[in-house]
Amino acid sequence: MTEQGTRTERDSMGEMEVPAGALYGASTARAVINFPISNLRFSRSFLRALGMIKGACATANGNLGLLSDEKVNLITQAASEVERGDWDDHFPIDIFQTGSGTSTNMNANEVIAARSSQIAGGGRPVHPNDDVNMCQSSNDVIPTAIHVAAFLQVAEELLPAMENLQLTLDRRAEELMGIVKTGRTHLMDATPVRMGQAIAGWAAQVGNARERIDATLPRLAELAVGGTAVGTGLNAHPDLARGVAEELSRRSGLPFVEAHDHFAAQGTQDTAVELSGQLRAYAVALMKIANDLRWMNSGPQAGLGEIALPALQPGSSIMPGKINPVIPEATMMVAAQVIGNDAAITVGAQMGNFELNVMLPVIAHNLLESISILANVSTVLAEKAVAGFTVNEDRIAELVEKNPILVTALNAIIGYDLGAKVAKEAYASNRRVIDVAVEMTDLSEAELRELLDPAALTAPGIKGGGGGG
Repeated sequence: MTEQGTRTERDSMGEMEVPAGALYGASTARAVINFPISNLRFSRSFLRALGMIKGACATANGNLGLLSDEKVNLITQAASEVERGDWDDHFPIDIFQTGSGTSTNMNANEVIAARSSQIAGGGRPVHPNDDVNMCQSSNDVIPTAIHVAAFLQVAEELLPAMENLQLTLDRRAEELMGIVKTGRTHLMDATPVRMGQAIAGWAAQVGNARERIDATLPRLAELAVGGTAVGTGLNAHPDLARGVAEELSRRSGLPFVEAHDHFAAQGTQDTAVELSGQLRAYAVALMKIANDLRWMNSGPQAGLGEIALPALQPGSSIMPGKINPVIPEATMMVAAQVIGNDAAITVGAQMGNFELNVMLPVIAHNLLESISILANVSTVLAEKAVAGFTVNEDRIAELVEKNPILVTALNAIIGYDLGAKVAKEAYASNRRVIDVAVEMTDLSEAELRELLDPAALTAPGIKGGGGGG
């Protein structure tokens, strides 16, 4: 919008001055003035969904004989441009606005109506309320946009990124299954594990998260459109909701359907809470994976030093040669943000007062942000950390051999008490467990080598006494 000056527009409340180059009208201009709260605006994914919905509604209304072919063609063309992102600069309203998102729904109606006029070559052939918003209300359009935008982002961005991370972890697990490292519980030495086993555990976390998120999609596919103001469908054709869902499915390839209950679809945001909860669970999994990578990478001299993450950038402005685990750190920050977003979504969803939730914009913003940043960081973590870290095998072998907890394998033969003495002596003298056990038990070195073989201790079914962490 580079044109200077203003023009006068009118809505039901009277006249408003609007920037001369703006496609929006008086209702949007009022909202811009009323909500100078943040620099947060609706995301590209939400505006894409809004354009899709407006186009689908026009098509459905045309098929039902409610809208002329001329208006259908104008609206669908203009709505497709909104869907594509051609007019994002003309959506200036703050996220923190009316709780129904009415301002943004009217913003879309005004932009599409004005753009239709331009396409038609002048005049005002399309009305923002009577035509673009036909058989709709902000109260069913905005909840529908939340579901459509979230479904698209999950299907197109998040699930593929999670699959890529899982496959990358699986590949590294297979590559590193032959390396035996010290297991740790309570951040203290424990019995050995294979590095591949630990990484396979991370892969399983990602896979479980994928399954949980995928399981929410049938409910996310249910759309509120057709319920209009309070869920009764007043002023909407009874077949509109089905027609819109079918049109959105045709255009997206996704299985959208009419909500089985429009009162639940508009009065609650339970599905957003469900999805956000699964995103939070995935964020918690990523926090664990990122922290494990940081610990294993710690050093290079005073830490564990088991792996070396790819060196991506200098780690300090004052300490030359320092390299930090920047990708796991970024992953942890994304996880923290998603957990915080989930709290905002949970509070927002509690505001389902009678027939309408009144915190829809903030729910939409936080939910879509969580999906987006989780998708992005999953790709970054896979490609810039997991795929390229190297293993310090000599360091790992040294730590395993001196791990006093190896003596756990002797519990069934020498007993817990003698085992504890061997472990304490090995630790105090900084010697290998096998060397101390030769001195303090009746077992031969050959027997001890077999019993204390770290690789054998990582296999399931090893017999022995004792428990605890």
